[in-house]
Formats: sequence, structure tokens, C-alpha cells
Amino acid sequence: MLKTNEDRVVEFILQCQPGPPKSRGRWGVDHQGVPYLLPSIGGISVNVGIGDPAFGWAGDHVEPGVSCTANTNKPFEHPNVSLQIFSCAGNVARVNSGEAKGSIGYTVGHHGGSEHIIVEFTRGVKEKLTYDDKVIIRGRGQGLKLLDYPDIMLFNLDPQLLSRMNIEESGGGKLRVPVTTKVPAACMGSGLGAGNVASGDYDIMTSDPDTVREYKLDQIRFGDFVALLDHDNRYGRAYRKGAVTIGIVVHSDCRTAGHGPGVTTLMTCPKPLIEPVIDEKANISGLMGDVVREEFSEGNQK
Repeated sequence: MLKTNEDRVVEFILQCQPGPPKSRGRWGVDHQGVPYLLPSIGGISVNVGIGDPAFGWAGDHVEPGVSCTANTNKPFEHPNVSLQIFSCAGNVARVNSGEAKGSIGYTVGHHGGSEHIIVEFTRGVKEKLTYDDKVIIRGRGQGLKLLDYPDIMLFNLDPQLLSRMNIEESGGGKLRVPVTTKVPAACMGSGLGAGNVASGDYDIMTSDPDTVREYKLDQIRFGDFVALLDHDNRYGRAYRKGAVTIGIVVHSDCRTAGHGPGVTTLMTCPKPLIEPVIDEKANISGLMGDVVREEFSEGNQK
């Protein structure tokens, strides 16, 4: 078992609510110069969830599950800034009002620009939600450290999810991490150069068909763990030869130049001490079922 400082990680109660779908109200233009008018960010996405393909939707930057903010009218202000930073992948979410009250889900990651956190609930729960409902997130994870691997930094990762990711110690200070996809450095686009990775995401560019086919980028699903090769995310998003970053996919493919499936950072190292291991099952959807059931059972007992 990986040794961490979990007992010292601060846990907040965070509150948010679903945000209505957003639109600029005008045509977009894709990377081939073709105009489009399609569903995009935000909303309670009833038929789009974690584990579904991130490609093939009649949309652009589609967010799966439920897109949440602390205040949909002030996405770049307090308290939404704190919600973005302190909510982490794998945090337990509970609906605290309305017809779906008591329903359990989990946080997947956060999407920059829209300033949404992505929360997964079952379709049955989503069909009961409204945009006035309150969702409580048990926010913990920022500050989590691997005590025996000081060169590998963690961000946006609930300790419980870390323990379920089937990470193996391989000796020599290295960890073997299951991922569905290895992404070459040249494919990373929008969001590159950001000053920190404790909120937001950055995109896997998919404008080159040959590269998409070669690396099977079009097989990526929402919630997949992916390896970003030669990318160092310790103090922002940057190219560094030999570095490896592990992230989780939070939104769909995109038609806009420089964009594609969005990735929230979970692990990063400037040295090749993270060994990505291809595993087609490396997706958060298969790891959170027990957590949700345990929390639901605990809630019923109370």
C-alpha cells in the first residue's frame, strides 16, 4: 500500500449546484473552417456519463454528468474559485435537496473556462435533479503526498481514489500506473502554460487525423486515466522531456482549433518515474461503485 499523509489532509464541506447549459449564442468555427451551432458546456447531461465515449457526440466541449458551480453567475469569483480548487476527483457528492435528495455520486474533475466541476450521478438521479438543487461535496485531496516518492506530486486526487487506482511499486523509485491511453506531448493544447493545475484542465488536440489513429485518441472515454508524455505539471503545464503526467478526462472532443478532450491533472513527475501501463479498464467509473454504495448505506443508517 502506498504511504501517504492522508491523515493530515484537510476535508471541507463544499456546496454547489447544477448549472444550466451555456451558449455564446452565435456560430462557432471548427479547425477546418466549417461553422457549427451545437450543444456545449454545462447542464445536467442526462444521456452523457462517465465511461461513455468522449468522441462522436453532436456537440463541442460536452461535459458528462452534472456540471456544477457554487454560483453560476459568478464563475470566476469566490466561492466558486474555492470550489474548483478544493474539490478533487473521487470526492463523494450527495444531493441535499429536491426529489433526488440523499442520492450519492462522485466528483470527476474540473473544466477550466467554464469553471465547472464535473459530478457523476446515475441517469435516474439526473432525471430528478433541477438547477435549484444543492449538492454537497466532501472536498479532500489537495495537499496529498506520496511519502516514499517525493519526486511524484499529486493534485486534485481523493486519497480513497488513489488507493483504488491499482498502482504498483516497481522498484527504483518508480510507480506503474494503469492508463487507457498514452498521449504524445505535441498533442497537448488549450490550457498549456497555466500557472497551476489545482483547477481547470487542458486539452488533447485532435485536429490531425493520422495522430488520432496512431495513438487511438478517438477511443478515449469520459473518466479515463491517461498519460501525458513529456509533460511536467508540478508548477503549471509545461513541456519537459522525460516527464510524465497522469490525468483524468473531463469533457468531450472539440471542434475548435487547439482543443479536444479535456484532462484534469492527478499525478506528475519531471523524471520518468511514472510508468504508464495500458489497461482498457483504467476509468474512474469502475473504481467508485463501492464507495457510492458504502456512502449510501451509511446515509440510510443515519
